[in-house]
Amino acid sequence: MSFDSARAAYVGNSVSTASPARLLVMLVERLALDVERALQAQLDRDWAEAHTQLLHAQEIVVELATSLQADRISGGNELAMLYEFLRNRLVAANVNRDEQTTAQALLLARGVRDMWQQAATVAAAV
Repeated sequence: MSFDSARAAYVGNSVSTASPARLLVMLVERLALDVERALQAQLDRDWAEAHTQLLHAQEIVVELATSLQADRISGGNELAMLYEFLRNRLVAANVNRDEQTTAQALLLARGVRDMWQQAATVAAAV
């Protein structure tokens, strides 16, 4: 078994056995990673890579927004608006090839990641 196939098997197993809270944390961790990679690609003037990373980040935000049941959690409507704002920043960063906008999106993505990590930790303790 090659390293790549072993890694793919490990990742697949991790995802298939993760709790819903862990899956959400994994998703927002990937969101932050995608935006970090996009920013680095923009700084390197690798526009194709930046585009790829920003598109994937947008897909994650769309998934977060569509799976959000805003009426079931406190602050759900505000979170929905935050997701929409983040998605708009990611689109603008991509269209305008703007490192500053990507850096702003990265701060937001990290905030979302940190929020869900903390929520998962609290939920696990209950």
